[in-house]
Amino acid sequence: MKTAMESAPTERWLLLIHQIPPRPDYLRVKIGRRLQRVGAVPVKNSVYVLPDGDQTYEDFQWIRREIIDGGGDASICRAEFIDGLTSDEIRQAFRRARAADYSEIAAAARELRSAVASGERGASRSRPVRADDELSRLRKRLAAVAAIDFFDASERTSAEEALTIADAELRPRSTSSESTSGIDRGGYRGRTWVTRTGIFVDRIASGWLIRRFIDPEARFRFVRESEYRPSDGELRFDMFEAEFTHEGDQCTFETLISRFALDAPPLREIAEVVHDIDLKDDKFDRDDAAGIERVLAGIVAAHPDDATRFERGCQLFDELYALFSQGR
Repeated sequence: MKTAMESAPTERWLLLIHQIPPRPDYLRVKIGRRLQRVGAVPVKNSVYVLPDGDQTYEDFQWIRREIIDGGGDASICRAEFIDGLTSDEIRQAFRRARAADYSEIAAAARELRSAVASGERGASRSRPVRADDELSRLRKRLAAVAAIDFFDASERTSAEEALTIADAELRPRSTSSESTSGIDRGGYRGRTWVTRTGIFVDRIASGWLIRRFIDPEARFRFVRESEYRPSDGELRFDMFEAEFTHEGDQCTFETLISRFALDAPPLREIAEVVHDIDLKDDKFDRDDAAGIERVLAGIVAAHPDDATRFERGCQLFDELYALFSQGR
């Protein structure tokens, strides 16, 4: 069955034709990596192709500028055919490239499972954390490859299945009902949730998580911690002696996800971003964390009132959840 792109009577392609000077050596390596990252495939020596589109054209424009700034030469052109290659052959070249990427991800996931099964993780607590980090890295790699999988390589399914199986096998086992199914949310409905004033990433994200997935009827109070005295029925988060706050190397957002067993993949993506911004330890090395932090800083600058800041921040996290739900 043909895809929408294949069924079009005439398919247009973007070509990047470039020459890179022999020095400095790093420029050729840098450009090669940039071309791989945007999903371009080579069709001839120094000629790379992408499907014609607004985003792919912008990608080639940035690479062309880098080449020229580095002392090379580059041109971008549109073509309806490439001499010696049919459009179907070009599509197959894209599929082969993405198939290789997906196969690497699947193999890495299987190796990770094998290491766990054979006991290579050992008895220490630090090794499982590294295994979880590796699984997170593979998830990010899968999302990046899917974003440049222009012609739906069939190997994507195998990579997704391998990661799903690895995730299930690496998830901590426990006979405790709380650790397997999470806290019963029924006892956390219609509550007042309290946190410190001056909210930023972790408190905004945690409040959004509470309202959207834990307590849709939640009421929120933002208090000065030095003046606050707990009241009956209130639940505290991300503050001293709170019911929900940092645990180990987890930020409050991660603690809430763990305690309530919220395992939707988009939440894991958001948790990585929140962790990297809040704890600044680069644990997940999210490329998008810096940009999201800047947007949050803009919200903070524009809205000194915590309640308004929270509402605006919740809109941002709604949008991030929608974005990550699409696997982008």
